[in-house]
Amino acid sequence: MPILGPVHINPVTRGLALLYRLQFWHSVGSSGVTTACQTLWLGGIASAGFSSALTNISSSCSSSQRLHYISHRDTAMTSLRLLPVLHSLLVLQVHLSNQLEDNKIPPSLCTGHPGIPGSPGAHGSPGQPGRDGRDGRDAAPGEKGQKGDRGDPGETGVRGLTGDRGDPGQKGERGQPGECAVAPKSAFSAKLSEGLTLPLTVGDAVRFDKIMLNEQGDYNTETGRFTCKVPGVYYFAVHATVYRASLQFDLMKNGHTVASYFQFYGNWPKPASLSGGSLLHLVPGDQVWVQMALSEYNGFYSSTKTDSTFTGFLVYSDWKNSAVFA
Repeated sequence: MPILGPVHINPVTRGLALLYRLQFWHSVGSSGVTTACQTLWLGGIASAGFSSALTNISSSCSSSQRLHYISHRDTAMTSLRLLPVLHSLLVLQVHLSNQLEDNKIPPSLCTGHPGIPGSPGAHGSPGQPGRDGRDGRDAAPGEKGQKGDRGDPGETGVRGLTGDRGDPGQKGERGQPGECAVAPKSAFSAKLSEGLTLPLTVGDAVRFDKIMLNEQGDYNTETGRFTCKVPGVYYFAVHATVYRASLQFDLMKNGHTVASYFQFYGNWPKPASLSGGSLLHLVPGDQVWVQMALSEYNGFYSSTKTDSTFTGFLVYSDWKNSAVFA
């Protein structure tokens, strides 16, 4: 097979040849050729072509190695002859891609028959709820409705706190003069007359017959008894001069003993005295008097120098808005 002379290869062809050289290097490298022969062979192809490569290996490689590279030369030459065709296809592809990018492809190259209409798509899922719309304009007020029925009373609430004290009110007008009322009164005081012969019978009332005060006439000298007219509390007091005998007497109310008093006399040359008093609550009609307790103890005495007295008066009345007493 004749050896090809130098071939002028343009830059595009040289680039494609480099791809071949890589493939060729791989096939040659797996056949047991030494690294030195591979370097000379590929260096010749890269610089001037196959002729330069054969010249390089004729002096440095064995006969078997040279036959190995020559057996691959026809395949390589066929690939080189196809390079111009591949170059034209590459240029055309670049030109068409530029037109596609610029939307300058002729309509005749893109026009086809209309396609068959597609079937309707599946019903989509509901979309997200839309946002609330803006408030509308205020409308004119409507007519007033009828009054509803009265509702049931609610439960009583909790008692509130006491409020602040209010301001004093205005002073009222002066009232009409009222009638002047006199407080109820009742009082008396009586004593024994000098040389009065006293009763000796037990149970008889001692009659203090000499009146010192009895404006309301509540004490009776004939009976020796006080009769109540004004209900209330009264104070009664008895003072006795004791002479010639011992003395014991009782303060009675309506026949019941309310207090008892006793004084022993021991033949003294001068008289002794015995006093006592008590508060009683009376109602109209009640009677109070002094009564002898024992017949042998009857030493009441009265003279120009000494007296025996019985006194009583109203402390306070039970009547409200009582009548006027003169």
